[in-house]
Amino acid sequence: MSIEVKTHTALHVLKGAVQRVLGAKWTAGVHVEDSHGRLTVKIDRRPTDDEIALVEEETNRKIREDAPVEELEMDKAEAEERFGDAIYDLFPVPSSVKKLKILYIKDWNVNACKERHTRSTGEIGGIRLIKVRFRPSKGLLEISFDVYPHKPSGIEL
Repeated sequence: MSIEVKTHTALHVLKGAVQRVLGAKWTAGVHVEDSHGRLTVKIDRRPTDDEIALVEEETNRKIREDAPVEELEMDKAEAEERFGDAIYDLFPVPSSVKKLKILYIKDWNVNACKERHTRSTGEIGGIRLIKVRFRPSKGLLEISFDVYPHKPSGIEL
């Protein structure tokens, strides 16, 4: 399994934590390159340092939980009926698409996503937030992170 598959799955786990801690529902952008990722969400305020620390803590807690990561394939109408608009981000799925691949981490994250993912959150290893940038004029929060393959020795997660 490539490191980019782990990093991409980490985006979904991070998004679940961001939704819980900050209440930010909509993803405005994602970027994955090797073990580095960036999640951009729509939000109307600058999070506190404590909130950002809690986002990282909750993300790593979910990773340690080793929760199953499911990839469901279903008709677009069925997915919308079952999950509502939670499957979408601010970048649209073309109307010509009739079947969706849905990433599903029970009680954590659900998203229409065509990328490959790990089978469980534990396969990610862990994440460390490396930069957080709030862009008030656009109402965007960019969270950059690194994925590491396993718990580094001497580091408490």
